[in-house]
Amino acid sequence: MKNQVRAAVTAVGVCLLLVACSGTPAAPSTTPPTVPSETTSSAASDPSCAPYAQYGSFPGTTVTMYSGIVAPQDQSYIDSFKKFEECTGITIEFQGDKNFDTQIQVRIQGGDAPDISVFAQPGVISQLVQQGKIVEAPQSVTDNLNKFWSPSWQAYVVFDGKTYGAPNDANVKSLIWYSPKAFAAAGYQIPTTLDELKTLSDTIAATGVKPWCDGIAAGDATGWPVTDWVSEMMLLKYGTDTYDKWVSHGIAFNSPEVTGAMDAAGDFLKNPKWFNGGFGDVSTIATTEWQDAGVPVTTGKCFMYKQGSFYGQMWPEGTTVAPDGDVYAFYFPSDDSTKPIIGGGSFVVAFSSRPEVQAFQTFLSSDTWADAIIAATPTGGWTTANKGADASALTNPIDKLSMQILQDENAVFRYGGADLMPPAAQTAFWAQGTQWVLGQSTKDTVDAIEAAWPTS
Repeated sequence: MKNQVRAAVTAVGVCLLLVACSGTPAAPSTTPPTVPSETTSSAASDPSCAPYAQYGSFPGTTVTMYSGIVAPQDQSYIDSFKKFEECTGITIEFQGDKNFDTQIQVRIQGGDAPDISVFAQPGVISQLVQQGKIVEAPQSVTDNLNKFWSPSWQAYVVFDGKTYGAPNDANVKSLIWYSPKAFAAAGYQIPTTLDELKTLSDTIAATGVKPWCDGIAAGDATGWPVTDWVSEMMLLKYGTDTYDKWVSHGIAFNSPEVTGAMDAAGDFLKNPKWFNGGFGDVSTIATTEWQDAGVPVTTGKCFMYKQGSFYGQMWPEGTTVAPDGDVYAFYFPSDDSTKPIIGGGSFVVAFSSRPEVQAFQTFLSSDTWADAIIAATPTGGWTTANKGADASALTNPIDKLSMQILQDENAVFRYGGADLMPPAAQTAFWAQGTQWVLGQSTKDTVDAIEAAWPTS
């Protein structure tokens, strides 16, 4: 399944709809009830329904779920609900729409909101909570959130101490793709610190091969991979507090910290000895499609490409993705005990508080459902930060690596910075980041993005 590809496309294609997560949303005052804890349906006699007894029995009811997940990716979701439907009597009406990001706003404003929706944009969730559109989740969801997700994930759905949803899938952008075979042949070791990564880059460059390849061309969203490089360095160099201030404009975009992060990214991206293997000089980064940028790793024309876990679905046909295969990935190294992660994902929220809706919302926040959708995705492409999910059930090597990183007790997760900024700042970040790769100074770049930040 290519849900991670969908997540990448969502992140770069529809995040113009994002709003900043600044400010504290005003929450509805109604406290939702707890989901029923026992079932009275005939399914209670079925031993396989035991894990579902906690969700109650609601025969003859229907819950609508609306998202941007369309065929064929939607089949895994549909299959993962079957046992829940059988054991609770609830019919799940799954609706996928490629125009979801526009139509969900139309439906909400028109009073035709679905029961459940999946959002890939935390800023939109914040906005809808502020508007009083999303209903508070039941205590059972809060309990699952506290049990299965780290505080860094909880922050995207908890406002004023109240829970409005739960994380769904996840992807890891803090990855570097490489060829295990090429590394082994050359005697290179996977770096575990930023200094080791730089030393390795110099070592490879000394052989006459540019160690890195990259591409940021993406149509109207050209430049978005630059924002992930800057986000990576912002989190690595300055930590979560400064990172959070940056994305909410608590510090100016042309502050010393952001300038420092951009220069640190430039130590890589703008280094003519390191980039752009297989394509040309640094300027070719701006004209190389990001989907194609990793191909030189498979031909020996470059050794490393920084891109998210979803890129595992994009290698040329016949490429083996495995620890001993043609390509694989390693974690972008951190210099301290924490494991900062830049990535993305999606979140489940509700627009209705009917008991059967709360039961389904609770199921979606559980380890039971996480295991069900993993089982329903045998070819891979679905991962989660849910610490209760059984990572051993995964068959795809990159899925296993991603979940290992996401479930690490030292992991500190943040969405890519541009995905949390208001549209005007985000599009300026893309455009100015492209000019920066082409030679524009860091000062001119950060000043231009700061000038584009909306004043209200």
